[in-house]
Amino acid sequence: MINVTKSYLPPQEEYNEYLKGIWKRVHLTNHGPLVVELEERLKEYLGVKHLFFLNNGTIAIQIAIKALDLKNEIITTPFSYVATTSSIVWESCTPVFADIHPKTYCIDPAEVEKKITAKTTAILATHVYGNPCDVEALEQIAKKYNLKVIYDAAHAFGVKYKNTSVLNFGDISTLSFHATKIFHTIEGGAIVTNNDELAHRIAYMRNFGHNGSEDFWGVGINGKTSEFNAAMGLCILPDMEKIITKRRTLSERYDKILENLGLTTPLIDSKVTYNYSYYPIIFKSEEDLLEVKKILNASNIYPRRYFYPSLNTLNYVNNTPMLISEDISRRVLCLPLYYDLQEVEAKMIGNIVVKVLKDLI
Repeated sequence: MINVTKSYLPPQEEYNEYLKGIWKRVHLTNHGPLVVELEERLKEYLGVKHLFFLNNGTIAIQIAIKALDLKNEIITTPFSYVATTSSIVWESCTPVFADIHPKTYCIDPAEVEKKITAKTTAILATHVYGNPCDVEALEQIAKKYNLKVIYDAAHAFGVKYKNTSVLNFGDISTLSFHATKIFHTIEGGAIVTNNDELAHRIAYMRNFGHNGSEDFWGVGINGKTSEFNAAMGLCILPDMEKIITKRRTLSERYDKILENLGLTTPLIDSKVTYNYSYYPIIFKSEEDLLEVKKILNASNIYPRRYFYPSLNTLNYVNNTPMLISEDISRRVLCLPLYYDLQEVEAKMIGNIVVKVLKDLI
């Protein structure tokens, strides 16, 4: 069976070495030494000022909304994982969708500006498949209308724009370290900011608001995570270069096999240092996608319709039509891409796609 992704695991003996220390200290959670070490090493690796390691990427978005004290309307993308929208609703704000750019699949700044009202307080945009949004245009809009900017960077670990981490744009960026991500801690996530005041608020908010054992700074939530999760991250972080290199090699293999088939992929700016977190292809029609998916599944190969459906069609939001997002979501399929995938397997997958599409002509 070949799934759309497979978690990278380091040599077990490396993880076991960290476990020995955990058993010796019996400090399992509550900002243990491995959590602190991972935060410091991630800040250095990613080139950011403040980073808080959390128990998942969804709570990172929720804390971001709270830390910025957002109310009313938040303009967001309909083309993302459901957590981007559900977090807005969960925090009692209203998601207002702006359609995506037809080539990058990230939120379109021109559409964002059309959606701004007196109730708009922020923009929550996603770096789709790790492909950065037009951060400069969104920054100009945010300054013009005095809006906050949160980037859902769940896919963008290690991505750079103009040689700086994409996480350095906006007021806050959030990351997911779920087991399926390019860098993972089994479960986990992070919140990143370069703003000292926001960092101060986030530090309290992720730990129930504790200010010592018997005092509370303010309202907070349980966003912290364990030493076991941090240990996994510390094992994987040194391997990121080889992980990304392998994913680039596999992506280039797919590129070569699938050229001249009329398929499209996201447009990535030449100033972007990409992480190859996914391999999405957009078919000419949903019918073509479904036929390819059916034949792949019959061979025990399981790509994913990621992202589908378009989030503006969820049953708990205002179903404003988003023509580009709805169209792309119906035609996009992510092919298997992970460190352990062999080039011969990628070649087999690509050749199946080629055969099915040629048979459909």
